[in-house]
Amino acid sequence: MKTVLLVHAHPDPHSLTAQMVQAARAELRAQGNEVIQSDLYAMGWKAVYDEHDFPDRQDRERLSFVDESGHAFSTGTQPDDVRAEQAKLMAADAVVFQFPLWWFGMPAIMKGWIERVYAFGLAYGYQGAGNRHRYGEGGLAGKRALLSVTTGGPAADYGPRGINGQLDELLFPITHGVLFYPGMDVLPTYAVHGTSRIDAEGVERAKAGLAARMRTLFTDAPIPYRPQNGGDFPDRHVLADDVAPGVTGLRAHLR
Repeated sequence: MKTVLLVHAHPDPHSLTAQMVQAARAELRAQGNEVIQSDLYAMGWKAVYDEHDFPDRQDRERLSFVDESGHAFSTGTQPDDVRAEQAKLMAADAVVFQFPLWWFGMPAIMKGWIERVYAFGLAYGYQGAGNRHRYGEGGLAGKRALLSVTTGGPAADYGPRGINGQLDELLFPITHGVLFYPGMDVLPTYAVHGTSRIDAEGVERAKAGLAARMRTLFTDAPIPYRPQNGGDFPDRHVLADDVAPGVTGLRAHLR
């Protein structure tokens, strides 16, 4: 049995997002897994990361988010809602993020979940070693992550030559940055397009497709991102000259 955390964001409890979460939850439970959820809108999640996240400040004059985050995490003085979500995250073997693509990214409330839950010492600055443990290593290593995204526009808009840009590239700051950075194995994104005109049959296909991905959540091969400490980045900053010579941009990060 595995534990899966479903983090989802949509204000309408009858939305396609909510229906897909229900389908994922049902399939995971049918497999015998434990499912825990963070329904961010229903929770009234505080999205803004600010001074109220640090009730026991080290420095009352200047707010350093890195320093205060590390202090709050290490001393157990984080707000209760943050500690509760961190407990869910650490209990999970896999995390599924379900959200509509709003202005080419996740909804602000979900970004706020990342900013507040990803404490220094947990998701970055792991083991007090600065940037030594990142991109394939870190506090979330060993966990799997999947983005399940819906878009209002058609699939053609998000293809390799689509007007909106290729979806995998639009989501790179999340898949590579938010998820791979602290060590998670990131699975290829599940996407449902054209939801602004989706019909009942399309909704059922979307739910069935996500349920199928839940059945292979722990067997699918992750995106082959290059780890920081695997030898490709000898100075932990720039690819070695003999690694993928002539390849630049996002493609250079794929083995």
